[in-house]
Amino acid sequence: MKHVELAQLEHNIKIGDKCSHIEPNILEDTLFLVDGKAIGFYIRDIAKYSKKAAQLADIADAELKSERVPKQEMSRGPQGNKAAKLKRELEGKNLVTQYSAILGSIPPKPHMRRPYPTRSSVHGVKSANTFVKAMLMLAKESEQIVKQITPELYEQQKELIAENVAKEWRFGDLFTSSISNFNIAADFHRDNGNLKGCSNVIITKRSNSTGGCTTVPDYGATVDSRDNSMLYYPAWRNVHGVTPIVPTHSGGYRNTLVFYPLANFPKV
Repeated sequence: MKHVELAQLEHNIKIGDKCSHIEPNILEDTLFLVDGKAIGFYIRDIAKYSKKAAQLADIADAELKSERVPKQEMSRGPQGNKAAKLKRELEGKNLVTQYSAILGSIPPKPHMRRPYPTRSSVHGVKSANTFVKAMLMLAKESEQIVKQITPELYEQQKELIAENVAKEWRFGDLFTSSISNFNIAADFHRDNGNLKGCSNVIITKRSNSTGGCTTVPDYGATVDSRDNSMLYYPAWRNVHGVTPIVPTHSGGYRNTLVFYPLANFPKV
């Protein structure tokens, strides 16, 4: 595995700025270091470390794309009925459907008159049981990959979760929540709600598309978003964005299976 010492760079990117296309420069298995200490890593193929994880990612990806899993949907481009969409597709007018599905714990939202935490409603949908089970098992497999590559970060995150998150709000041992993002890029942002000292896992499933790379301007690092790749990174630490996703053929897509640790579930 390649070791990369991340060095702070000057830039003028701010939270909320649009993230445009950037060619990835992290293309191989890489351990990220700051002042000689590991803070995360990228691997090109999770099957190299866990064939079970790759199988579970395939199942979760297929289930998310099915009608069995309820999702929050949106689209880029003009809308209409199925015939109108097919006509635009034949005319070469791009329409990219976007949606997401949240699992695990959802923090309090006082501004929405819900000053208490809750669990994702997807857990209560019978048809989504396979998706929920696959994602929970994938979270646990990804934890074992973290333990294998960076045992010190695994122990640190496990301890922080145990100290700060009540058991009923955990999703695995290292996380509280999960989101699957289908064809969703992101403007530059920082995950300020995350538990400091912990990291997110991002596993990518994709077909016939380009882009969707995570970029961190503080370090001039843009991580490739290959099918079956995994990024383990402290999303609270730096401003980062996700480059635009562009299908290269009809039906092309990029889906990310994300596990993350929120700080809004304190132990009583």
